[in-house]
Amino acid sequence: MRIAQIAPLSEAVPPKFYGGTERVVSWITEELVRQGHDVTLFASGDSQTSAKLASCTPEGLRLLGYRDHTASHLAMLHQVHRRAHEFDILHFHIDLLQYPMFEDLNHKCLTTMHGRLDVPDFMPVYRTFTGMPLVSISDNQRLPMPPTSNWLATIHHGLPAENCPYYPEAKGGYLAFLGRISPEKRPDRAIEMAIRSGTPLKIAAKVDKADQDYWDEKIEPMIHHPLVEFIGEINEEQKKDFLGNALALAFPIDWPEPFGLVMIEAMSAGTPVIAFRNGSVPEVIKDGVSGVLCENMDDAVAAVAKVKAMSRAGVRRHFEGGFTAECMVKKYVAAYEELLSRGADVIKLPASGFRQPYGEVNGSARPAIPVAAMPA
Repeated sequence: MRIAQIAPLSEAVPPKFYGGTERVVSWITEELVRQGHDVTLFASGDSQTSAKLASCTPEGLRLLGYRDHTASHLAMLHQVHRRAHEFDILHFHIDLLQYPMFEDLNHKCLTTMHGRLDVPDFMPVYRTFTGMPLVSISDNQRLPMPPTSNWLATIHHGLPAENCPYYPEAKGGYLAFLGRISPEKRPDRAIEMAIRSGTPLKIAAKVDKADQDYWDEKIEPMIHHPLVEFIGEINEEQKKDFLGNALALAFPIDWPEPFGLVMIEAMSAGTPVIAFRNGSVPEVIKDGVSGVLCENMDDAVAAVAKVKAMSRAGVRRHFEGGFTAECMVKKYVAAYEELLSRGADVIKLPASGFRQPYGEVNGSARPAIPVAAMPA
């Protein structure tokens, strides 16, 4: 298959620093190439890929100092549209700017929704351009979307199995908190879990400018406890030991997380996850096998003792069964094939169109467009 992957231009693919979406785009692209597909990656010029690179900016826009990335993305989309005849599939990872420009090509397009979908500002586009085939990264992510949304599949993220190698023993014996200091990530809960359970906690996280007040007023005063160690932001290589030697990953989120890559990174290392039951968490964590699902802080504190008896080999097996890059890309290829099998007429849909379930691809139920109901 001839496939175009259209990435955000904010960061390189893969990102030099922070950038979850760009990291996933890289994993998809490299695995598609490994499986023998002809892939072109539309991304920043400093991206590293075994696919053909269509450079759309000299480097990631954030590092260039750009505040508004809209103009650069529109220029990239113009290039993609001009070359659309070269590809069987156009796979977008850039939210919604492509919807109006590619309405005539919906039969060969799909967009993976990487972020939260409960933002009212974006709903006019979702309600108006109902023909774009969409992929959710969890079933929970779909809930705020209009009923006319054209869901093609739910495909959970997957990462290369070697990225976070298996650690059969947690030599550090600490709880790990990895990611970003923010109110919705609830590092305060992780600190409370550690103190109440008498277990060391290591926090490897960055503090964005937007969250500086939260850090200054809420979290910084809490990290001076003898059980708590704040490390700061770490790189991909440091992440392996940090997760692999942890007793468990603390994932005490307080928002509808669409996926949460750090959960599968921990599971890849064999490290169980103690997570609050929000967003995608119940779809990723198998309670009692790859971690413990919690409803409240008492559950989370009790979970620290439970994970000590959990099989790290079992955690790794759960990861291998559904969250590798190979698993993810097999599902994407099945989605591409399903999209192409429908043909152009099946994808066209008026804004008031109706969908009903039509079956499954790789176990994911999806709404469909009945051909008989299509306008002439």
